[in-house]
Amino acid sequence: MGLLEGKVAVVTGGTRGIGYSIASTFLKNGAKVAICGSKQETADAAVKKLAEDGFVDGVMGIAPKLDDPASVDAAFNKVVVELGGFDILCNNAGMSSRTPLVDYTLEEFQKVMDLNLTAAFVCSQSAAKIMGEAGHGVILNTSSMVGTQAQPSGSAYPTSKFAINGLTLSLARELAGQGIRVNAVAPGITHTDMVDALPDNLIKPLIASIPIGRMAEPEDIANAFLFLASDMASYISGVVLPVDGLART
Repeated sequence: MGLLEGKVAVVTGGTRGIGYSIASTFLKNGAKVAICGSKQETADAAVKKLAEDGFVDGVMGIAPKLDDPASVDAAFNKVVVELGGFDILCNNAGMSSRTPLVDYTLEEFQKVMDLNLTAAFVCSQSAAKIMGEAGHGVILNTSSMVGTQAQPSGSAYPTSKFAINGLTLSLARELAGQGIRVNAVAPGITHTDMVDALPDNLIKPLIASIPIGRMAEPEDIANAFLFLASDMASYISGVVLPVDGLART
């Protein structure tokens, strides 16, 4: 029996990197999973890749506009119909930014906030309607180590993650009476395609600063989501869990 046997999860930003690893880990532990991508084609491609890894049943792809309540409601209701419920939401979709303040356009700043924060709010609201009726559920948000430490440029990204931490704690208090737990995972430097694209002169000093001596693999982050999604964490809510190899002050 897996830790999530009989559960149904939605993972936004689930087509690659940390999100894909979360989906795969959940499936390995008995959950049914809806992978949410920015386009239906990318969601379907992730479903196909999971099928090649042996996960043929209990997985589907969806692609709602994450900051559009009507689009999200329709997609989440489809998940309930096709997978038989909705127990876990992972708000993992996001984008980074390193633009200096004087070069920021309002459009770029808003684009980061729409995906990293507004989408998490909209998806949480939609999920809470379904979970509240059932009397139980788990909402998990992807924060970041920069959600407490900030970063030297690209201020929209850490701003969105500071806000995600506040949203997590606020919703944990608000939804506790409905049986819904709300937590966040704050990854440190993680081996994804985004990090692979960084120059060595930037990434090597960052890795050298991590006491554990390596960057995280996506599976390290997914395992934290697995724990918080499972009944092993049934008395944990309102936590922002750092998974960063102690790469923080």
